[in-house]
Amino acid sequence: MLDTPRWARTLAAAAPTRVGTVRSVVGLSIEVSGLPCAVGDLVDIDAGKATIGAEVVALEQAVARCMPLGPTDGLRVGAPVRGTGRPLSVGVGPSLLGRVLDGLGRPIDGRGPVGAVETVPVAGHAPSALDRARVDTPLELGVRVLDTLVTVGRGQRIGLFAGSGVGKSSLLSMIARGTEAAINVIALVGERGREVREFLEDDLGPEGLARSVVVVATSDEPPVVRLRAAFTATRIAEYFRDGGADVVLMMDSLTRAAMAQREIGLSVGEPPATRGYPPSTFSMLAQLLERAGTGTTGSVTGIYTVLVDGDNLADGHYLRLGFSIQLKKGATAELQVARALDIAIATYSGKPIDEVNDPARREELKAELLTQLSETFKGEVVDVYLTDYVTQ
Repeated sequence: MLDTPRWARTLAAAAPTRVGTVRSVVGLSIEVSGLPCAVGDLVDIDAGKATIGAEVVALEQAVARCMPLGPTDGLRVGAPVRGTGRPLSVGVGPSLLGRVLDGLGRPIDGRGPVGAVETVPVAGHAPSALDRARVDTPLELGVRVLDTLVTVGRGQRIGLFAGSGVGKSSLLSMIARGTEAAINVIALVGERGREVREFLEDDLGPEGLARSVVVVATSDEPPVVRLRAAFTATRIAEYFRDGGADVVLMMDSLTRAAMAQREIGLSVGEPPATRGYPPSTFSMLAQLLERAGTGTTGSVTGIYTVLVDGDNLADGHYLRLGFSIQLKKGATAELQVARALDIAIATYSGKPIDEVNDPARREELKAELLTQLSETFKGEVVDVYLTDYVTQ
């Protein structure tokens, strides 16, 4: 009897394949010539003792620009390159719950293979605008202040804006443990390596991990891996949504995913635009965020952390300074300045809040500001009204 599967494998192995070569390696970019491929395809580069995976991110005539998925040690010009003919895929299934994966969807928790039900490409499309159910049902996050003051709907997308080290990850872990959603998908993009285990063991804990899928790409990973971690987590969330589940997708942080795309774009020659981000970054963000939301059955509620530049956002405490400036011509102009409480105190007094609230100290502060304004508006009549502290 003819062993058909065996013959099929033999014929596939004997089929001729076209092999390209590495033409140059500059920074993060690897140029490959002589290899037919498409944007998004994975390629394998023979580096002697090891095989280096890479992803095609740009094409230019007969040259493919690739970004490595791992270390490039041992890579040389002229190294053979073989195309896989497929994009990055990830295994999905109920067995993903409680597992920790890397940015490419491979388990890193030492518990063996995932045992996925099927393999799906990471790339995908957002649901049709007319196929989306309306966001009209609240989703309890398990954090009272959020559920009361900032109620989130099933399928909604929200952002957590803050600087580094102020508790964004802790808040996400509280949501993961307390939300009424059936499944959590957590993407840690560009995190410090030491913070990952702290998050898993101290913040998330066994209770939160049991109904979560965690995708990790630390800051030392190549930019393609960091970026693909965001899309891998989104694809896993989509799988559970298509099965009818309500999913909370938490990404920490969206800013670092954008930074990874910036590294990729600049490495392949894209022109920098706003703050050095190439145009592809803004397109990528829209494609990534639109994939969350409601579907025909389940929902993906997206919670994304965003790093703010410079000083942290004020947390509700403001110092209001009201200036009434009377000009020579009799015209009156008003200037309102609101600054974060700690910054205002450090700038204008350098004293604790109790001392600043003292009437005598307030008069001294008023005199200092009057002097500063008088120097600015020379020869003009200036008066200053300093209001009390208010909470917004």
